[in-house]
Amino acid sequence: MLTIIAFILILGLLVLVHEFGHFIAAKKNGVYVEEFGFGYPPRLFGFKFRNTLYSINLIPLGGFVKLYGEEAGELGAEKTTKKIPSNQAFTNKKPWQKLIILCAGVLGNFLLGWILISILFTQGIPTPTKDVIIDRVAFNSPAQYAGLKPKDILLEITIDNKIEKLKSTNDLIDLSKKYAGQKLNIKIKRANIEKIISIVPRKNPPTGQGPLGIVVTSFIEKRYPWYQAPFFGLIEAFNITIKIVSELGKTLFQLLTFKKPQIDVAGPIGIAQFTGQAIKFGRNAVLEFIALLSLNLAVLNIFPFPALDGGRLVFVIYEWITKKRVNKNLEKYLNLTGFSLLILLALLVSISDVIKLIKK
Repeated sequence: MLTIIAFILILGLLVLVHEFGHFIAAKKNGVYVEEFGFGYPPRLFGFKFRNTLYSINLIPLGGFVKLYGEEAGELGAEKTTKKIPSNQAFTNKKPWQKLIILCAGVLGNFLLGWILISILFTQGIPTPTKDVIIDRVAFNSPAQYAGLKPKDILLEITIDNKIEKLKSTNDLIDLSKKYAGQKLNIKIKRANIEKIISIVPRKNPPTGQGPLGIVVTSFIEKRYPWYQAPFFGLIEAFNITIKIVSELGKTLFQLLTFKKPQIDVAGPIGIAQFTGQAIKFGRNAVLEFIALLSLNLAVLNIFPFPALDGGRLVFVIYEWITKKRVNKNLEKYLNLTGFSLLILLALLVSISDVIKLIKK
């Protein structure tokens, strides 16, 4: 139950942030906002403030913003006694204004990801590194007797005048098994000081300990003061976004060439499972999960596919370049087709998530 509630709250937050971006940009550019809804209809109740209806709806999975004249065919069709000026219709705004409004939702999701990553950087967040670092030392193990300690960085192993560089945790695992029972000299770095430690790996170690009796990692905890965290958080948010774009591009190429994608695609059911896993690891894991979801949502929405913000941007850019508007019926049917395909894709991914769940 906790997982379901958390999943609904997280999804609601991500969608609301996205729609709030559209809302603010529309207001700033003089577009008449008919309704800002929390959740999806049917409507439970609402109130009107400055010509906008703020509603609370039954289905708590996000929210929506209804802009007057979002589609050209809506002009003059409003059911209201108040005449809305045509210059407050979205469709009558200049292309650059439409572009700002359409991109604002994506920007909202990116900002949320950036803010959460910045908060995590003030708390400390695991970050990949090329170093091989000791995380834990087992009691009564060769590592303990040799004097190895957590946070020691393992640089290289020397045996019979042969130097083996440690480039990954796998290098250490393979070499400690290969030279079990033999004396090794391990060069380590501790508090920026290098030293040599002699150790003999065990041939038959206790279960779960390994020949040396250490747990190693390739992650370090990065922590920044509050005034530096936003800067480094922005860099990290950009790096993650670029990675998402790259992986999305690879996945689409693999699908178009009828190859099996190398990464798993998760739908609502899969995301709900990941939510439960994040909860088990604590608050910071949940915040990191929300940040990653928000950045993913930003990338997916800017993708140039009908019904998504990116698809609508294509129409706006076409209008900007050619000084001509796309046929309203063509735009309507393309968006309807795109929406239908997205629903179908979500359904297929959800079925895949259910099959994986059953197999587990």
